[in-house]
Amino acid sequence: MGGSASIAAGSIPIGIAPPRETPVARVRLQNIDALRGFVMVLMLLDHLRETWFVYYTVLDPVDARTIIPALGFARFAASFCAPIFVALTGLGAYMFSISHSSEETTAFLVKRGLILMAMELFLLSPLYWGIVPQPTFWLQVIWCIGLCMIALAALRHLPRPVLIGIGLALVCLHNLLDPIRLTAQDPLFPLWAMIHQRDTFALPFGFVAKTTYPIMPWLGVMMLGFGIGPWFRPDRDPAVRQRRLVTLGVSILVGFVALRLLNVYGDKPWFVVEGDPVRTVLSFISLTKYPASLLFLMPTLGGGLLLLALFERINASKLIGALAVFGGAPMFFYIFHLAVLRIFYHSALAIWGPNHGSFIGVDNYNWILVWYVALIVPLYFPTAWFSRLKRRRRDIAWLKYF
Repeated sequence: MGGSASIAAGSIPIGIAPPRETPVARVRLQNIDALRGFVMVLMLLDHLRETWFVYYTVLDPVDARTIIPALGFARFAASFCAPIFVALTGLGAYMFSISHSSEETTAFLVKRGLILMAMELFLLSPLYWGIVPQPTFWLQVIWCIGLCMIALAALRHLPRPVLIGIGLALVCLHNLLDPIRLTAQDPLFPLWAMIHQRDTFALPFGFVAKTTYPIMPWLGVMMLGFGIGPWFRPDRDPAVRQRRLVTLGVSILVGFVALRLLNVYGDKPWFVVEGDPVRTVLSFISLTKYPASLLFLMPTLGGGLLLLALFERINASKLIGALAVFGGAPMFFYIFHLAVLRIFYHSALAIWGPNHGSFIGVDNYNWILVWYVALIVPLYFPTAWFSRLKRRRRDIAWLKYF
């Protein structure tokens, strides 16, 4: 929905801040790789649903009265992916900046952003053709990260308090703009659709663009990720960093619960489903992702901060090492697993034909979970191979983009 410290940013370069012209040695923070890998594994579950359960129409994914409970809880788990990706991209951009000159950092962010946007348009969007009814350019998370990286190239020059303040304003206040709805007849409609209003607009030659990830709240998330970058400098005490991560994470989660209980701002109201406590809980955690609401971002980012602290504390475990493999080659995994799912889907469609209208899919959501467990290990091995290749062949420039 998938470098630096996220899909978009590749490696996590770290070093004592030198004179701007002097390059320094770079190492990887395994806990950051592991967190990125963890949410990418979660992402696989959501993309399996989009492949084998695409026929199931969800009229309103935040309406706990109509959605399948298992699907609703799986959707909440997958919600952690994009916010953590984007925040880690901002963090990774900061880590890049302390070991590179200002000019190198700007060039890195702009170049990487343009490459990601091109990948979304010409590589990732076509992977969905044949499943959607028309050739659609899905302006999804990779497109969004690319645009935000280009914007961050300029915004990172702001004083850190100003940068954090603007980031907080974008995340916390953008829902005030929800009543502004433009239509296709408005000249600024395509621009507004990319900034804040999730919508679809026509392109030449019968193509359609769908702005799944309007960038306003996501730019704020990336700026905040960049803003906490100094906590991760190599001369900082890990214990102090972990306390800060836990304190901030818990504070955000407590704030989420309080604001959600008030039911006055930040997302659609939740409700009690009489006689069904499971659906009541589901209503409480069913949050708007498109565009990302304040309440959607609070538990996902708060939880991400806690996981980042936890993964640093158990850094030597085999689990962290395995997850770090997925996070060490993020774009490769993203493209590879999407391609595998599309090959499976179209092969099944060619062999057995459609069984749900024009689609082929499984009849029970539990089969999605079976596919999920079955694919994790097979996808691990090619990802591990590519991750080792990236570390071994730093002389191959294009590898860093995967």
